[in-house]
Amino acid sequence: MENKKTNLKNLLTITGVLVVLNFAGNFFFKRFDLTADKRYTLSTTSLNIIKDIKQPLYVDVFLEGNFPGEFKKLQTETQQLLGEFKAYNSNVIFQFVNPLEKEENREQIMQKFYDRGLTPLNVTMSEKGKQTQEVVFPWAVVTYGNKSTKVPLLKNMMGASTAQKVVSSVQHLEYAFANAFNTVTKKREKKIAIIKGNGEMADRNIADFLKSVRENYYIGPFTLDSVVKSPNNTLKALNKYDLAVIAKPTEAFTDDEKEVLDQFIMHGGKTLWLVDQVNMEMDSLMNTGANLAFPRDLNLNDMFFKYGIRIKPDLIKDVMATPISLATGQEGSGTQYTKFPWLYSPMIYPVDTKDKSKTSPIVTNLDGIKFEFTNPIELLKNDIKKTVLLQSSPYSKSVGTPTEVNLKMVEERPDQKEFTGKGNLPVAVLMEGKFHSVYQNRVLPFKESNFAPIGKDNKMIIISDGDVVKNQLDKNYQPLELGFDKWTNNLYANKEFMMNCVNYLLDDNGLINIRSKEVDLPILDTQKVTEEYTFSQIITVGVPIIILILFGFGFTLVRKRKYR
Repeated sequence: MENKKTNLKNLLTITGVLVVLNFAGNFFFKRFDLTADKRYTLSTTSLNIIKDIKQPLYVDVFLEGNFPGEFKKLQTETQQLLGEFKAYNSNVIFQFVNPLEKEENREQIMQKFYDRGLTPLNVTMSEKGKQTQEVVFPWAVVTYGNKSTKVPLLKNMMGASTAQKVVSSVQHLEYAFANAFNTVTKKREKKIAIIKGNGEMADRNIADFLKSVRENYYIGPFTLDSVVKSPNNTLKALNKYDLAVIAKPTEAFTDDEKEVLDQFIMHGGKTLWLVDQVNMEMDSLMNTGANLAFPRDLNLNDMFFKYGIRIKPDLIKDVMATPISLATGQEGSGTQYTKFPWLYSPMIYPVDTKDKSKTSPIVTNLDGIKFEFTNPIELLKNDIKKTVLLQSSPYSKSVGTPTEVNLKMVEERPDQKEFTGKGNLPVAVLMEGKFHSVYQNRVLPFKESNFAPIGKDNKMIIISDGDVVKNQLDKNYQPLELGFDKWTNNLYANKEFMMNCVNYLLDDNGLINIRSKEVDLPILDTQKVTEEYTFSQIITVGVPIIILILFGFGFTLVRKRKYR
């Protein structure tokens, strides 16, 4: 009787504690992330973005179907991350969809996905010795009201295995979804000026960049031609913008135009410079076979010098080069195209730092970026903080100009000794601090009542190659995706890098900093698994069965002795 009372008392106590905990759970919300890398802990920036979502936000993920284990891992990580978003805001509604579930509509559906830019992947499935091809759509679409945007789930990494791509993609997931949520839920506020009037690239050559930027920011062309008649009004109009993009000017800036840009910077305007200091174009080289590369005078040297850098009028020759496709063999139907490494087109990777926390979020987790006839940047000593974002490989060197560039150079075999100790040349630099005006203690080209000799805290990015932002055109002269090379079918990370630059310069809510998040996903050693396959089977299948048999035998023996 006493045992029954004790048991009843314990039952009532446990029930009471559970009721209290459930009641308290209605007022207090806490989730526990027990992973070492805190992969499921959302950043403060992500939480700030989703807390203002007041109506249903739909996420359609197309990672559903029969595909290899690596994609299953990506599917699981995506599902768990979206579950975290939903836990903090129930308006986040997501579903996983197999777009090719109905075989009869397969071709029409795939064409619709192509038209929306959701390119599929062909993956090989191995099952019981048989190999089959499956189509995977590693994409998601986020919809909020009448706005929608696409989210790439699998990062492109040339030369990497699928498993390595998945690891890199998982690190990118929170930023990808947070950025998409921010795009569809927040109103555009910041304004970007695309500077015109000094021979900058035509809109069709930077069309994909403009299209991508337009999703988050207001954007418009801004010509400096009016400086001649009314420099003060031009400066006043430019100051209404938050960022000025100067994409590969080919004509020299006048002193009046320089003062307008200089004072825009002094008053807090951000700038993204893409400048070629050498006159050399790949298109004309392909037509002529040989050209003379010579310095280009843009009248910006004193301006950059004052800010703390110097772009040298040299070309970088890099052993780690991207390929070009050249016609070989006989003309006509017998023409064949062969890929050759082109040393004047370096494959640039982010600066590798031992301490990952010191890597700029602009270049964190980025793949190779294609440069073309780029110039080395020299860092000068002043009070401005300078961060080298990109640099050439250790096996690169600077070539002085003027010099002849000939397509026959593809036949050369570079001598490694020529490049040893001459590489690691900066080609993209982030500068932050209070800039000093180039016209400080100098006669002004035009009088400005609000002239500022020293600027506010500001930042700018200088890239010594205008072609980084240039997209190619298809046979109908329509712009292709930025970073895609139609001659070699390679996709480089130019677009992601350029968007990161813009987001960093204009990002006030710290969204770009999510890119610094490190996720550690252990990858199976396939060679070791193959070698120890039988042993692994014994451990994973045989040992649990043996333990279960021993436990059953022991339990039966103890029971017989106890109740005999």
